[in-house]
Amino acid sequence: MTWPAGTARLKIRRVTADDAAAVWRYRRLPQVYDWITTAPADEETFTAYFEDPHRLSVTLAVEHEGVVIGDLYLHIEDPWAQTEVKEAARGVQAEIGWVLDPSYGGQGLATEAVAAMLRICFEELGLRRVVANCFADNMGSWRLMERLGMRREAHTVSDSLHRSGRWLDGYGYALLAEEWRPTS
Repeated sequence: MTWPAGTARLKIRRVTADDAAAVWRYRRLPQVYDWITTAPADEETFTAYFEDPHRLSVTLAVEHEGVVIGDLYLHIEDPWAQTEVKEAARGVQAEIGWVLDPSYGGQGLATEAVAAMLRICFEELGLRRVVANCFADNMGSWRLMERLGMRREAHTVSDSLHRSGRWLDGYGYALLAEEWRPTS
């Protein structure tokens, strides 16, 4: 895969450590950090987290008109396989995730970015399956998955401890390469 990739309105590229301040700008917002896994309390802590080599290797920047407006998570992984066929399952699946600056909401940019990522997963990387997870209360996230044709495969009950102290339900979605339909 060569970067950058994208759409008519968006550029998708690997993040660099220099993107930390731009990403912090929207990840620090309450309506964003309410749903993300890690919400460092200050920019210095976030920058240290963001600059971790593994984090940089699985994060993509989403640019619109030259401004970083979001980030995507793309982690290629091995699905479960029995020992005798484990080699045939190596690197054929990805877990994806996304965060978009809410000030760019309502323009279809999140849908466009995630659709581009699915295209990259299936056409460029040749993956057979893509999965994504969210809190059941995160309606915007699971509606986006459904809009893009992802199938809800799991509804877990009260299995995820939210930083609010509440136990929340979770949803797991997936899409197989043969089910994927490119959007126009």
